[in-house]
Amino acid sequence: MATILVTGGAGYVGSHCCLALSRAGHKVVVYDNLSNGHAKFAKWGPLEEGDIRDAARLGEVFAVHRPDAVLHCAALIEVGESVKFPERFHDVNVRGTQTLLDAMRDAGTSAFVFSSSCAVYGAPQRLPMDETHPYAPASPYGQNKLDAERLSEAAAAARGGSFAHLRYFNAAGAAWGEGIGERHEPESHAIPLALFTLLGRREAFRIYGEDYDTRDGTCLRDYVHVLDLADAHVRAIERLLGGGASLAANLGTGDGVTVRELIAAIERVTGQRVPAIPAPRRDGDSPALLADNSLALRELGWSPTRGIDEIIADAWKWHSEIEGLQ
Repeated sequence: MATILVTGGAGYVGSHCCLALSRAGHKVVVYDNLSNGHAKFAKWGPLEEGDIRDAARLGEVFAVHRPDAVLHCAALIEVGESVKFPERFHDVNVRGTQTLLDAMRDAGTSAFVFSSSCAVYGAPQRLPMDETHPYAPASPYGQNKLDAERLSEAAAAARGGSFAHLRYFNAAGAAWGEGIGERHEPESHAIPLALFTLLGRREAFRIYGEDYDTRDGTCLRDYVHVLDLADAHVRAIERLLGGGASLAANLGTGDGVTVRELIAAIERVTGQRVPAIPAPRRDGDSPALLADNSLALRELGWSPTRGIDEIIADAWKWHSEIEGLQ
């Protein structure tokens, strides 16, 4: 059993990773400032409140818990907000990552798994996108993720450590039976926004653009269940702790869904009609994002096991029945 410090462990992806790590027999320590996380989501180990930019607080936590590895999920994630407030995003996502890496160095912790993003690639130059795809971030958020990866690489080279950069495509779904799921404020992700219309929390779901070069004119995205993402993190941590080589890997299904297909799937799963209205394209939206996940299969033995209907069913159960109880 290893001790894993999970930054952002009270957030969406982080809490599901804590669940998966605990199920795999590891000890989890959550480090979160609760600005976007939820104390009730820290169910599988102690919650240490703190900011990743706070070197002194990080030093205290490392000294007490002596983690064998760090899983770094803490970040500001709203792409549109990153365009409005690039300095704030850089401060948290880049400077915060450097402060965390420095704390690892001082504590002698060398295994680092990073919650990265397909946003490092920017607009796709080819589909599906593999790890050799050129880097051209289209937002400060994407640039933050790429900069943090480079900091991690430099730190590992300097001290002989190891890293795994896991580049998510579209995380979705929930472990509703464990009382955790997606809860962002504000919410910007398509599946919860569409479900909110069925719950009376929004009047309509907006389809941003219907004239893209896709099979039905709407944007195509690669949705991967958050529990499948969590499984990949466990595999990456165990790889590094077992002496395996560093890597960067895409985490997606390789099976894209358009916005229109997503609406149809939600209606199929819930038995309700989604009130959807057309809207103009949004600046920065790519027509299609689709992962080539063959490297994750080859190096981690990972492949997603849950499809879009299960993703929606779990998200619907969470938002319609469980979220209000938490």
